[in-house]
Amino acid sequence: MTADEPSTSTYAYARSEESDIRPFFETPTEEKRLVRKLDRRILPIMCLLYLFAYLDRTSLGNARLQGLPEDVLEGDPTGNLFNWVNAAFFFPFILFLIPATICSKLFAPRIWIAFATIGWGLCSTLMATAFDFGGLVAARIGLGTFEAGFSPVAVLYLSFFYTKNEIGLRMAYWFSFSAVAGAFGGLIAFGIQQVHASIANWRLLFIVEGIPSVLLGVGCFFFLPDRPESTIYLTKEEQKLATDRMSRDASRDNGAFINKKHIWAAFQDWRLYVAGIMTFGAYCALASISAFLPTIIVTFGVTEAMAQLLTVPPYAAAAMVLTGSSYFSDRMQSRGLYMAVASVVGSVGFVILLTIPDNERVRYFGTFCITSGTYTTIGIIIAWFAHNLGSETKKATGIPMISAIGQCGAILGSHIFPKTEGPRYMYIFLFWNCCCSYIYLMIAEEDSRFHVVYSCWEHFAPLSLQSRTD
Repeated sequence: MTADEPSTSTYAYARSEESDIRPFFETPTEEKRLVRKLDRRILPIMCLLYLFAYLDRTSLGNARLQGLPEDVLEGDPTGNLFNWVNAAFFFPFILFLIPATICSKLFAPRIWIAFATIGWGLCSTLMATAFDFGGLVAARIGLGTFEAGFSPVAVLYLSFFYTKNEIGLRMAYWFSFSAVAGAFGGLIAFGIQQVHASIANWRLLFIVEGIPSVLLGVGCFFFLPDRPESTIYLTKEEQKLATDRMSRDASRDNGAFINKKHIWAAFQDWRLYVAGIMTFGAYCALASISAFLPTIIVTFGVTEAMAQLLTVPPYAAAAMVLTGSSYFSDRMQSRGLYMAVASVVGSVGFVILLTIPDNERVRYFGTFCITSGTYTTIGIIIAWFAHNLGSETKKATGIPMISAIGQCGAILGSHIFPKTEGPRYMYIFLFWNCCCSYIYLMIAEEDSRFHVVYSCWEHFAPLSLQSRTD
């Protein structure tokens, strides 16, 4: 069903006079209890889902060091075939991001997310059965198609339950599991490297990382809460409070319908294109570091097995930096400052790898800067716009729009480390540094021209969302 009527609520704080002027740090006891209850159920499930989504998406980089090119790609001396296999994920991912997220509003979240999870888990597992270039590409296309129905839908889903003052830290917990996946993936790959099985190690890797996704998808049918107004996980009183919280930061087009006017409003919002351009450079760095970090570390002179293990600390550091930055970003209700600092940190990492060719310890420190800077930049961008778009329909359109533009950078990142440029990859690191510097300039320009980032003092006054929806 669709609805073309304008939203019925134009103010972010429409509950009562008390809620209109109560600052974010004076949350009632019942509301704190509700948030803790939501955290206990929603966050563990969503974080585990993203962990295995990212494991399945990026396991190709670890498989590369376990003999995949030699077994399936005829050695791939130039690295071009591997790059295209890696990039095959992103074409359907970008194509289906927006329609999948909009259509997800018509279904119960647990059904939609469970279906997407089972789909990508099966595709990841089936990569173990590939025997040529075409088989790998087909599996990666299926993986990208199903994951398109999860990542932006997960952001939209979390915005159903958490307010603008809470979403940043929760998004950090969720998105940091992509960094945890990098660390966890390195440990899994290192362990499988020691296994002497009857099948190739890279095939075993895809099986070990794919099957848990299928099992998690089945679990979503039974344990993931539906929308606040309909989930059986909450009592009637908690449903009412949770639904009331939703009206603070969004106009009311809640439910299983789509407001066509708000879809068009999203495509006309220039701020979304600016955010997409910012994420383009960040996703370019993120995709390439995810797929090629083991390859970069091998250039330090370590064994391939040790390179798998050495990918763990940079990802662990990125998760901690992202979580800490998002916590303070929530407290200050300021996103742009932290994104700018993170992009500078990432840029420093690229400069280190570009200018210091001989000191491997310093170069390894540069990988910490890269992972921490890129993950933090993207994580905060997601939180920045998750509650600044007004209606649900506009969020369902705008969030995947930003991601779709950014993921075009991921396609570029998939081709950014050809073997012919190793071991220094000078031009690649120079390009990365330009991307991070550009992100910094875009953030500074956006923050000065239009204050999408609001200070905590704004919470003392009602916020009109009319211009962001209708």
